[in-house]
Amino acid sequence: MEIGLPGSKPGEPAVGRRGFVCRHHLDSAERQEAVQQVSAQITELGLRTVRAVVVDQHGVSRTKFLSAEAAISAFSHGVNFSSAIYQMDTGNNVFTAGFEEDSGIDLPELTGFPDVMAVPDPETFRVLPWTDRSGWMLCDTYLGSGRRNPLCGRGLLRQQLAQLAQDGMRYVAGLEVEFLVVRRASSQLAFAELGHPPPVPGASAVECGYQFLSENRLDGAHEVVEPLRDALWEVGLRPRTMENEWGPGQFEFTFAPMEGVDAADAMILFRSTVKQVCARRGMIASFMSVPTLPHAFPSGWHLHSSLVDGRGRNLFADETRIPSGTALHYLAGQLEHAGAMAAFATPTLNGYRRYRPYSFAPARTGWSVDNRGALIRVVGGAGDPGSHLENRLGEPCANPYLYMAADIAAGRDGMTRQLRPPPPAVTDPYEADGLPLPADLSEAVARLERSALYRAEFGNVFTDYFVKLKRAEITRRAEAVQESPGDVEKATADWEMREYFEFF
Repeated sequence: MEIGLPGSKPGEPAVGRRGFVCRHHLDSAERQEAVQQVSAQITELGLRTVRAVVVDQHGVSRTKFLSAEAAISAFSHGVNFSSAIYQMDTGNNVFTAGFEEDSGIDLPELTGFPDVMAVPDPETFRVLPWTDRSGWMLCDTYLGSGRRNPLCGRGLLRQQLAQLAQDGMRYVAGLEVEFLVVRRASSQLAFAELGHPPPVPGASAVECGYQFLSENRLDGAHEVVEPLRDALWEVGLRPRTMENEWGPGQFEFTFAPMEGVDAADAMILFRSTVKQVCARRGMIASFMSVPTLPHAFPSGWHLHSSLVDGRGRNLFADETRIPSGTALHYLAGQLEHAGAMAAFATPTLNGYRRYRPYSFAPARTGWSVDNRGALIRVVGGAGDPGSHLENRLGEPCANPYLYMAADIAAGRDGMTRQLRPPPPAVTDPYEADGLPLPADLSEAVARLERSALYRAEFGNVFTDYFVKLKRAEITRRAEAVQESPGDVEKATADWEMREYFEFF
């Protein structure tokens, strides 16, 4: 139990360690100005709680609801978060030897599951319109020593962005995300429906699907689309398009390009908004890639990106050709490292069901100009200032910080080494000569384990940690299926639905 910060005044909120931000030089004049503005906003709006959010290794937001006073205090002192959140798999099982000398993951600072310090980023502050006077802000995490937490994906992405900045470049990304919404059969949560993880609750479709981009289907789903549109607009995420996808209750939202870490932050806020707004209306929104519900269609996350120079000039655009020379080197790096990148872009066992020929998802490493069967789709044309690359590798539940960091690291390697890609697929990318993408998560993790690039860019500690995390997940499914009588495919699908459907 927290009874007060060391040296705190009686009654002062206790959420972190006194002076942590200043003591470890984590502040700046710009941050201090933003803190003052947000603190005033919290007070003026009469907010009752503010959610301090930490994004874990799965890309899932973990939070503490802080009083308004504690939230303002947290800007200076941080917020204590148990490091156990970094040592759990998707089923909330501890996969590390957390009481051993190095915590089982070569991080002695996490032995015994001590607190990490979450430092709020005032630039991410939002007021959540679907709540009763609640705010929201993302945090970066640090070890007790003040060292950046090497398991923090947001920190890894910042490192990649800093490397680009040293070369005079900035990363710009646009989000294109598919997801599924179903209606709960009952609002009651019976004890029989609980579990670790729980079974999928009874549900029905919100619209019947099978009419791609149908205006009438989308209008019929107004109880989903309109509340999401309004909530997203109010938190500062303004959807560029909202579309009815192929399957029943499947939607796609796209957003205008954003720079740097803002794009990854937006993905976290988008998923939280969608899931929470739907839940308050008796629905479940799932970013699981391939739900094994009747008639459900696979969902993907297509990452659109480009680089700009110090003047804001798009380095992937060229007046005379498509793609530009810079983009060509970048996509060559993406292709070379796609197998290992898949562990970050498609981090679940379920997501590899999506890599099938003629499914609008990639199946091989290759590229093409404006072909949706290719892994890397070049979008735009000669003289088009909006020309960019579309990486179609990812699933919607991927950790955005890791997906983007992995994408940048691969592209940077391609530019540094001046790599040249093979010829583009002119017609059918599924019949092209590229290497097959990993058949499953096990193969992707093995490629990551052997990747000299990601070990150099993310460090051995993080790479080995992520490999161990994913192998624990793989082992649990194998054991569960082995213990289940009857059809193996059904047991596999049932495990994946329990593990991922509501969690993501």
